[in-house]
Amino acid sequence: MASSSDPTHDTVAADAAYDAMAAEYAAEGEENAYNALYERPATIALLPPVAGRDVLDAGCGSGPLSAWLVAHGARVTGFDTSPRMVELARARGLPGAAFSVGDLGAPLTQFADDSFDAIVASLVLHYLHDWVAPLRELRRVLRPGGALVCSTHHPASDVELSTTGDYFATELLHDRWEKGGTTFDVRFWRRPLSAMLASIAEAGWRVDRLEEPQPLPACRERDPEAWARLTTKPAFLFFRLVPA
Repeated sequence: MASSSDPTHDTVAADAAYDAMAAEYAAEGEENAYNALYERPATIALLPPVAGRDVLDAGCGSGPLSAWLVAHGARVTGFDTSPRMVELARARGLPGAAFSVGDLGAPLTQFADDSFDAIVASLVLHYLHDWVAPLRELRRVLRPGGALVCSTHHPASDVELSTTGDYFATELLHDRWEKGGTTFDVRFWRRPLSAMLASIAEAGWRVDRLEEPQPLPACRERDPEAWARLTTKPAFLFFRLVPA
């Protein structure tokens, strides 16, 4: 996830919310339908070959995607704005992986130009008000021939939480998540697809693929409620971006 102290830039105290629910969120995310049977498989399906490559996991959370990348031969660098999430990622003990606290909403001065063969940003961009500057930074640190794979909240789904009901607005939304018997206030930005595409183009990227996938078939038995929702109403949107 990503955060900043400026509420016009991204979510207010998002990192604090994730710190507070880190253990519960991480444990649930390993196996629940939305992550294990929907978001992660769809993200992985868009990745280029990663064996022997340097991959940046931007907004790595507790590291489940980093674990997959390492298992498939990648050298992984991950960062997240939540110190507690970074602790959990490090606790995995993944060989060839390094994790640090960092903010996608700020310049990525810790990385030189052309540092990575591929970049993944899983469910992180919706925490940012401005997409252009972060996407430019990710383009800067990507090597020629590489790709950025990112997932974000689907604009048609997020509009259900809007108090204005205006699909075309870019607005800060508030949601409440229950984790481990505790309810947490989570805030993120929604925007229409047209605004996403405009930011992507302005930052110097081209959309190579855009996906609205179905969950894995195993979801039907494991979580029939999630299956019914995700096969009729997408929750996330997936992009593979390449430099324009």
